[in-house]
Amino acid sequence: MTQSMKTVLRSDELSCPSCVPKIEKALNALPGVEKATVRFNTGKIEVEHDPSQSSVEALVDAVRSTGYEARPSAF
Repeated sequence: MTQSMKTVLRSDELSCPSCVPKIEKALNALPGVEKATVRFNTGKIEVEHDPSQSSVEALVDAVRSTGYEARPSAF
């Protein structure tokens, strides 16, 4: 059984609501990602994932691949 964890990323660059599905799609495409939720109004990106399959760095890279910067956040 894999251990799922929740990682919170923050982005200050979410300029339009259309970026939300783009980022969610990129994150959900990663192995081990169960759910990705982007909160446009707060810039918070919550990802439930298996860290042995997709690291926090992989999550950040996936967001970066859509043209936005994100960083791990405690909350």
